[in-house]
Amino acid sequence: MTENEENVNVGGIYSKFWRITLVIISMLLIFAGPTYVPYAMSKLNVNGFVTAGVGAILFIVGIAFMLFLIRKKIITP
Repeated sequence: MTENEENVNVGGIYSKFWRITLVIISMLLIFAGPTYVPYAMSKLNVNGFVTAGVGAILFIVGIAFMLFLIRKKIITP
């Protein structure tokens, strides 16, 4: 018998569930982070500079996380 050379991952970060979950988290950071978090913070009377900073940081973290997922080949572009 010969062994199959394909890597079959039953669980872990390469499973379909985790790949979809990580992409959804990344998309939430990219799109909802700079939109709804500063909006909620402004409703709590937080300074406008702080809300803009938090939105920019969440956007940058989301882009960095997406690039990490692409570079580790967890997702393909």
